[in-house]
Amino acid sequence: MSDTLIEAGKRTIELEAQAVTALAERIDGEFAKACEMILNCQHRVIVTGMGKSGHIGGKIAATLASTGTPAFFVHPGEASHGDLGMITKDDVVIAISNSGSSAEVITLLPLLKRMGNPLISMTGQNQSPLAKAAHAHLDISIEQEACPLNLAPTCSTTATLAMGDALAVALLEARGFTAKDFAFSHPGGALGRKLLLKVEDIMHSGKELPRVEKSALISQALMEMTAKGFGMTTVMDGQELLGVFTDGDLRRSLDQGIDFNTATMIDVMTAKPLTINQNRLAAEALGLMDEKKITALVVEDEQQQPVGLLHMHDLLKAGLV
Repeated sequence: MSDTLIEAGKRTIELEAQAVTALAERIDGEFAKACEMILNCQHRVIVTGMGKSGHIGGKIAATLASTGTPAFFVHPGEASHGDLGMITKDDVVIAISNSGSSAEVITLLPLLKRMGNPLISMTGQNQSPLAKAAHAHLDISIEQEACPLNLAPTCSTTATLAMGDALAVALLEARGFTAKDFAFSHPGGALGRKLLLKVEDIMHSGKELPRVEKSALISQALMEMTAKGFGMTTVMDGQELLGVFTDGDLRRSLDQGIDFNTATMIDVMTAKPLTINQNRLAAEALGLMDEKKITALVVEDEQQQPVGLLHMHDLLKAGLV
């Protein structure tokens, strides 16, 4: 039984791989025409399809939208009962149907023609009503489904999805879409946080910034460190940052037998500490902390004045670690 199941799984993967590979020969003038239609579109791309084609169409619309091409999915059945109002004359329509003759999709063709919508079809039948009505036709035909009955959409849906991805990537490159653009479409994801979140967005500032003067005694610095809870404090000369005093500096002071009753910050601080500008990405701060094996960074403004503190815990809370 196990061997039979494994063989069926392998056969499915192999057949679907063949179906996708065969698409490469069909990335031709019609494909380029479809891309140009979308690039010239001043509004949105509407994707429609029935059944399994509709499920794939929803994914294609989502991929287009997240890569710089405004798009959404409209169910063809609902479109005939009011949702056609979601489509404007300035939209490009991508209609998907493996047979090219799905009744719900074909019903929309006269209406789309009346509005003058540029139409891109994705079908497995080049002579079908949908293919003939389209201004650009993308051939997604396959030799056979992976289903042994040659009925359940398997290879056909995989090929459709791959063709949709090919469109999205070609458009992405044509638009000069960048990783930062992608991040703006995914602000809640890990990539969005890495490319959008700045140090100033999560740093501690104002009264939260621990600070003592260079003349402060170690005991005074410890009180400030305890009050602010970061395990360190900045050492200032007025508005100028001279250094920092950390838990590590405290241990070194103990080892060296320094007199805590008389020693001041200027005697025990770490001078010229690492800092980071408030406008740098939080991900850069994480890389710097990791490289230097430290847990906090003093944040400076454009005038190199200390304006905040960034702790590793802040990066953890922000989901960057």
